Amino acid sequence: MCAMREDGAAPPHGFRPPSPVAGSVRGAELDRLLEHAVRDTGVLAGAVFLLASDGRALRLEVIAGMPAEYLAPWFGVALSSPVPVAEALRERRLVWLGDPQELARRYPRTAIALPYHYAVAAAPIVTGTTPWGSLLLLWPGSDIAGSAGPSPERVSSACRRLGRFLRDAADAGHAVGPGPAPRTLPQPPARRREPAEAQAAADFVERLPEGSCSLDLEGRFTYVSATAAVLLGGSATDLIGTRPWQSLPWCTDSAFEDRCRAAVLSRKPARFTAMLPPDRWLAFELYPDGSGVSIRISPTAACRASQATPAEPAGKETFQGEPIPLGEVYQVLHLAAALSEAVGVGDVVDLITEEMLPAFGARTVALLAADEGRMRVIGCRGYHSWILEHFDGAPLTFPAPAVRVLATGVPSFFATFEELSRAYPPAPRQEGLHSWAFLPLIASGRPVGACVFAFDRPHPFPDEQRVVFTALAGLIAQALERARLYDTSKELAQTLQAAMLPDSLPDLPGLDVAARYLPGARGMDIGGDFYDLVRVDDTTAAAFIGDVQGHNVTAAALMGRIRPAIRSLASTGATPAQALARANRRLVDRDPARFVSCLYVRLDLARRRAVLATGGHPPPVLRHPDGHAEVLSLPPGLLLGIDPDADYPSTEIPLTPGSVLALYTDGLVETPGVDLDDAMSGLAAQLARAGPQPMDRLATTLIDQARQTAPRTDDIALLLIGLDAAG
Repeated sequence: MCAMREDGAAPPHGFRPPSPVAGSVRGAELDRLLEHAVRDTGVLAGAVFLLASDGRALRLEVIAGMPAEYLAPWFGVALSSPVPVAEALRERRLVWLGDPQELARRYPRTAIALPYHYAVAAAPIVTGTTPWGSLLLLWPGSDIAGSAGPSPERVSSACRRLGRFLRDAADAGHAVGPGPAPRTLPQPPARRREPAEAQAAADFVERLPEGSCSLDLEGRFTYVSATAAVLLGGSATDLIGTRPWQSLPWCTDSAFEDRCRAAVLSRKPARFTAMLPPDRWLAFELYPDGSGVSIRISPTAACRASQATPAEPAGKETFQGEPIPLGEVYQVLHLAAALSEAVGVGDVVDLITEEMLPAFGARTVALLAADEGRMRVIGCRGYHSWILEHFDGAPLTFPAPAVRVLATGVPSFFATFEELSRAYPPAPRQEGLHSWAFLPLIASGRPVGACVFAFDRPHPFPDEQRVVFTALAGLIAQALERARLYDTSKELAQTLQAAMLPDSLPDLPGLDVAARYLPGARGMDIGGDFYDLVRVDDTTAAAFIGDVQGHNVTAAALMGRIRPAIRSLASTGATPAQALARANRRLVDRDPARFVSCLYVRLDLARRRAVLATGGHPPPVLRHPDGHAEVLSLPPGLLLGIDPDADYPSTEIPLTPGSVLALYTDGLVETPGVDLDDAMSGLAAQLARAGPQPMDRLATTLIDQARQTAPRTDDIALLLIGLDAAG
């Protein structure tokens, strides 16, 4: 049993599932096109992301210009994720971020996981209606807005070439899809130097008083001068091919690696100082280009090391085992930021199954929740259904690793199936799975569930990775607990809201009606907008729509009193003026501190006339049978709840067969910075453009357009009344 959400992440229209890369020739052609794109656009690095076979996620396939590990948080990206490559493909547009500050503002997840000075362009790779993936380009950022970057035309041209290649490969039956792991393209070879020239260069460096060394783009020593080796406290032979933060005992602080990454991405020279135990200070000057980083090392006085990052003195133990790699630190920060944005349980499940699985190189993941003394599978990816059925509903006393870690609060790691079977002899062998991480999810001191990662090969789980997994489990637990509380309150609010609004609208001969309601306050999903349609007799009906001041529980409670009151007045045959006047007096008597707007329409189907009155509510829009639409001009009436003696003048209009009357609350039309009259005229234009169609479909069209135009913070209610053209 695999309870995964299917909403919000469906495969894009026109998607054709690719198969894994078929043959080195097609992989080589994709590499060539990426290299051409990087060279043609003049950027420092580029990457191709391909759509996964299920159409729900992007996978990093190949990168040029920097190591793939720099993009570890995006080895797998859910198509619904708020990151540039996903948004570019999802919205079929170029995402251009020439200013690093703009990148951080619009995409905080991306900025947290790769916190350096660079600019970004992400573009969709699409042919016709078929999406294939995204192209990501990076170049040094600038403090000057609008600074030079790749030409958008060249970016689009590169995407067209990639799209044609991927389409042709698929048409030939050899679709190119994501491989098992991202590939980093080797840098083009530098100018070949004659042995004498190379020796002369080495001799020149060795004669300098400072030490010199060179790192490739992945941070490995490619050259170390004799002076540099002495200053660093190692030997050139031992250092070549290693990374400083792995081979130098005093250099385990992540700051060193961080500085090197920053230089590679920014292509800017940098300088920092560090202390070698016990008290020797060194100055490091970094000079990067597209092939690596040249470093000049020189002794410096302690007084000049104000920006120093001292190493821990020898013999002082601060961490047992290897330090946590910087890439994994940023990976956890990225996932933590993503988890903080998750709202409901479904969001947490999607995030874990779509993004965390590829981020850690796992093949499968299962998320289990503790529910009334039993384990429930609430999300999974990659597990066989019979395995999940075996654990779904199991009591918390069941002898299984996932249950055990929940009882003890201690994670369990099994590098091989033999280790797992020794600890739990009944454990069934699962084809293709060879190692597991069982993580307890503990929030506020109580168990909320467990998360299980499984790998397709033996996995040793070094100490630093166990630390990362354990920290991640705590973040997942907190997010899951928040999400469950949100879902509970949302369900309660929706039940309350449904009880206060009409279950359905009456079926009246000659009328086609539809209604929609959307709360504006995210979190409670409840508001104060209301509507109703009341059958008075065989040829008469009353429709009304209103808006209680505020959009919270208090507003909803008042709406729960005012709507039945107006409905009762409508059922007795009250005219619009009478209904609003009486409702106004009741509101003043009961709740003088709250105001309500209301529009009331009495429909006389026999005479094909309508009488309207408003109490401070936006006027309706009428679309005529010939297709043109107008905002009706009604005599103004005071908001309900202000003056007990207020009058509400009425207006009578003809109802022509084929016309449509749209009643709405201001949340449908109000947008920041737009005049309300212009916004209402815009709704009339939308209604005119929509043309003849069933009211239910028309209501969906208008609501969707409102969602797309601007963020909506107010509740939205919409009531459409169409007169049958044959009537």
